[in-house]
Amino acid sequence: MTAALALRGLGHQYRGGGWALHDCNVEVPTGRVVALVGPNGAGKTTLLNIAAGLLRPTTGAVQVTGERPDRQLARIGYVAQDAPLWPRLRVAEVLELGRCMNPGFDAQLAQARVRALEIPTRARINALSGGQRAQVALTLVLAKRPQLLLLDEPLANLDPLARREFLTSMFATCAEDGVAVLFSSHVIAELERICDYLVVLLAGHVQVAGDIDDIRASHQVVTGPLDWPQHTQGVNLVSASSTAGRTVALVRPEPGQRFGPGLEESEPTFDELALGYLSGPQAPATQVSA
Repeated sequence: MTAALALRGLGHQYRGGGWALHDCNVEVPTGRVVALVGPNGAGKTTLLNIAAGLLRPTTGAVQVTGERPDRQLARIGYVAQDAPLWPRLRVAEVLELGRCMNPGFDAQLAQARVRALEIPTRARINALSGGQRAQVALTLVLAKRPQLLLLDEPLANLDPLARREFLTSMFATCAEDGVAVLFSSHVIAELERICDYLVVLLAGHVQVAGDIDDIRASHQVVTGPLDWPQHTQGVNLVSASSTAGRTVALVRPEPGQRFGPGLEESEPTFDELALGYLSGPQAPATQVSA
């Protein structure tokens, strides 16, 4: 089956010479909900802009359902952090613009969704709450019936109730249509609840990518004395931290590898995986097959 999104050797260079992304390789299966995790400046927005066809990569290739993004714009939905819309237009006028600008736009879905969310169609965009504006922006892209939905911190400015309503309504629609979702957020707990695939981006490099359950099964959290694992050979160390006289390390063991007596081993949580890769040194990317 063709991947919803495939990045192969992807790189993007700034005009000043620095690199926002370098040699990124990711393959997102159809119908998956992907957590895109990384600190500010990691390259997340650049990656999403390239996937949306808004930027061209400097090196490598990107495909959306087997084609270049600029040839698949009707199949891509993108919601940016500030949910940009026309502030002086009314909600009904924004939906009509969406219908006129997008072939295959599902006007019935858009109108039904706005009614269900109790958003007044005669209200101007600049009179709506932050949550309502985000929902109108999401309605525009969902009514395109996309196969790939890209979300760049869309909940950053919303209160907890608005965040929950946004996520609940979005994933109900996406689940019905089998849409692949690439979701960038700093709220790790939020991603854990909704995502089944993980991509960690650090300083423009993909650190790990794959099915969350598969990644968890292939890693261990090992707790031991302060001098562990500095004096242990053959440990694929992702990151380590020390507190209260103990060292806690995220490691990627070889098949059948054990670390000896006196050490506690456990399968990592989603938090431990994401934060472990973000806090560790840059390493060759780990691609875990879905």
